[in-house]
Amino acid sequence: MAVYALKRILLAVPTLLAVLTLIFIIVRVVPGDPATAALGDYASKEAVEALRQRMGLDKPLYIQYVDFLSGLLRGDLGRSLISSQPVIDQIRFALPHTIELALAAILIGLVLGIPVGIITAVRRNTMIDYVGRVLSLAGLSFPAFYLGILLLYFFSVRWRLFPTLGAGDFSDPLANLHHLALPAISLGLIETAYIGRMTRSVMINVLGDDYVRTARAKGLSNWVVLLRHGFRAALIPIVSLVGIFAISLIGSSVLTEIVFSRPGLGRLMVGAIRQRDYTTVQSIMVVYALFIVIINLITDLVYGLVDPRVRYD
Repeated sequence: MAVYALKRILLAVPTLLAVLTLIFIIVRVVPGDPATAALGDYASKEAVEALRQRMGLDKPLYIQYVDFLSGLLRGDLGRSLISSQPVIDQIRFALPHTIELALAAILIGLVLGIPVGIITAVRRNTMIDYVGRVLSLAGLSFPAFYLGILLLYFFSVRWRLFPTLGAGDFSDPLANLHHLALPAISLGLIETAYIGRMTRSVMINVLGDDYVRTARAKGLSNWVVLLRHGFRAALIPIVSLVGIFAISLIGSSVLTEIVFSRPGLGRLMVGAIRQRDYTTVQSIMVVYALFIVIINLITDLVYGLVDPRVRYD
């Protein structure tokens, strides 16, 4: 397992470097000058040129690239063009809220989706199965931001059970969870639908395999057969789906953070785009890329734990 993990980590390094290089190129080939975009079309040439020099855009491209990578290695993401504050400070404040929301949504999806998938697979073509499939289809059909608006309207505006805005304070766990509940549910219910349908489909295929029938013929109880033999074989596609959904959560949390007025990377990026804060946008893209690579790495390592055969591929 250690050798397998080391190989995956070594593969993640060039992947991250390639993604960072792509971000560097994309930001610089987008039409329009970042300095002009930040200052506006009516800014003087002197002001634009001064900002270009401050941003390092007057240097040759390869020097900009070296400065970009060396800054990342030092943990220096530059300064915001609007507030002149270090971007790393803004990200340090927003990132925990985005991670908290993503982890809570994943937890809700796993806790609800896996049992629903197993039960509907076992009770296939019964009323329980039909109800589960209809509910999962409804969950797939609702956009996260629309579901968030509905939850906000009923549970916050009409019934006043949850706060309407903000994210609470990490120093007060109960208040923080109170603010987190509705945003996490709006994202978690959608993941529940995905995981439930995936678990049902895989379990139906697994329960028809020979080794499952053999386990039943040995006199093992249904729950032992389901969990020890059937569910373990179904874990690989479920882990893959959770990894994909975790990556998509980083992006789909943008609208949820806006609907619930939560601080987070998504809301920070939207604000930076509106203000044409080139440095902040680039830095947030770098953080997104880093998280995507880390999530893929964790998914690969979990593969190796769940299925030892993967380690020798």
